[in-house]
Amino acid sequence: MNQLDKNNTKDSRQNFALQRRHCIAVALMLAISGTCGAAAASHGKAKEAAKPAASTAPLKPGPVLVLGDSLSAEYGLTRGKGWVQLLQQRLDDEKIPRKVVNASISGETTSGGRSRLPSLLTQHQPALVVLELGGNDALRGLALQSTQSNLQAMVKASKDSGAQVLLVGMQVPPNYGAAYTEQFASVFEKIASEQKLPLVPFLLSGFGDAPDAAQWFQSDRIHPNAKAQPLMLGNVWPKLKPLLK
Repeated sequence: MNQLDKNNTKDSRQNFALQRRHCIAVALMLAISGTCGAAAASHGKAKEAAKPAASTAPLKPGPVLVLGDSLSAEYGLTRGKGWVQLLQQRLDDEKIPRKVVNASISGETTSGGRSRLPSLLTQHQPALVVLELGGNDALRGLALQSTQSNLQAMVKASKDSGAQVLLVGMQVPPNYGAAYTEQFASVFEKIASEQKLPLVPFLLSGFGDAPDAAQWFQSDRIHPNAKAQPLMLGNVWPKLKPLLK
């Protein structure tokens, strides 16, 4: 058993089986007010500590490549309404001459992203890679060590290609078990700290962990709706903009 998984309890493993069958844990996170609030608060200081200084290296020519899952793939939305497309509009409005390539796929895991990334780097030669993966790993009950290893490999491949990296984190609700909740959040924090990466601690911060969370999600209570997309961009933009200089 991997070191990161040693503390997982029997109850947590039983939760994983239920979550794989019906995604209940994620639905609860988004439908019940404040389910992620405690986890978000407990990691507040760690998030700030993990914040690295912005890179002083000039950004090479090339687009911004977003590699994510359904949260970035406009699942259930009218084309052009997702936060990634809003990012392109923000760049255009601010006269920042960068194109955005959205390589996100609904249901994507870190393993899938890792296998796809090399060809995407070759094809697009991005200046900046935004990694928004990991939520589906948790949903499927995959080993945390695997998630960490895959993310580390994607960071390395991106850096080796000459691209800068922005890591976008996720959080899981308390019913995954306290140990797993802590360990899952720490994966993103650890990688960001070790690799000196800017980190968005929680893509859904400000609404996924709010008392009125239900109004920000589609009828499946899993995927953010159109009015939540600007808030998602609002979480990403402050970390992304300094890298575009």
